[in-house]
Amino acid sequence: MPASHRATSSSRPRRLSRRGAVIAGVATVALVLGGAVAYFALFPDQAPAFVRTTLASVGIVEPAPADRPTCPLTGEVAPRAGVPDRPALAIKVENSPESRPQAALNEADIVVEEPVEGGYTRFIVIYQCDHSGRVGPVRSARTTDPKYLQQLGPVVFGYAGGVHAVTAEIAPAGLVDANYVDEAQAYTRDESRSAPHNLYTKTNALWKAARSDAGPPAPLFVYADAWEGRAKRVGGVHLPFSSASDVRWVWSRSERAWMRSHGESPHVLEDGEQVSAGNVVIQVVTVTESDIIDAAGNPSPEVELTGSGRAYVLRDGRLIVGRWERDSLSDVTRFVAKDGTEITLAPGRTWVELLPSWVGVERLPR
Repeated sequence: MPASHRATSSSRPRRLSRRGAVIAGVATVALVLGGAVAYFALFPDQAPAFVRTTLASVGIVEPAPADRPTCPLTGEVAPRAGVPDRPALAIKVENSPESRPQAALNEADIVVEEPVEGGYTRFIVIYQCDHSGRVGPVRSARTTDPKYLQQLGPVVFGYAGGVHAVTAEIAPAGLVDANYVDEAQAYTRDESRSAPHNLYTKTNALWKAARSDAGPPAPLFVYADAWEGRAKRVGGVHLPFSSASDVRWVWSRSERAWMRSHGESPHVLEDGEQVSAGNVVIQVVTVTESDIIDAAGNPSPEVELTGSGRAYVLRDGRLIVGRWERDSLSDVTRFVAKDGTEITLAPGRTWVELLPSWVGVERLPR
């Protein structure tokens, strides 16, 4: 597994302001330990590491980033309260043109894009450290979902139903089922949008509905501030899944992020933000036709997620070429460079593109 997310006014007790609390804490430290430590409490950047750690342990200063835990699915420093004690939450979100703009993709830790029927794609939107009050539009599950999510442990899975051949695989994969059919109170319909592209949910509602006591997942990726291995500078990549899902990721030097578009049109969310990511992992996969047929007569794709295949990792304006490896569905997928070195990602949000092997990866110039 790789190394490495609330009497009367005169009788109320008076509450210290944040500054007052700091001053009171400093005074206590000064009385007990002397003026030198009090000085470091006021100027923590000048304190030796062991002194800052001690002051942080009693709440007088903020812990240094290096001393704080990191979110398992982003590698970023966790919120002040620490990594939330909850499992990962995956929500199935639609990506047809009628479903756009979607909600909350930029609040996820990881987003996985998978091929579905008729040349369309859908997203598995995964949260753990972060959360959102509106995610969607939520749609149905596919066989790819439990196969991918199994590596996250007892992940909570929110989706809008599916055929029996799909839903029957949810529990055996170790997922906690929080689908719309059984947990309707956790979902809402937005009457300003046309059905079926109008089903939404809240992350906290699904965590509550799941009633899971599982803790945080293990990391899916290895993170580092820099990649020292071989890489090529690129302006971006073009991933032509289909005319309906013509994906481009372009590096923005000002944003220090990969910006997503459909063709020449920016992929914009409900809040007006363009979809962005710190990393884009392109996992080239074998896709075949299953026996499951949709209402339009299109076969549902069957995506092979074990074995190995080509991989491309985008980070820091550069492209790393390598391969992915996963011996079994219970294993975490590894991404390694051509020399066998495990590829590290930049701390931040990651998009995983499950790209059919017949679709080319076009590199865009800088």
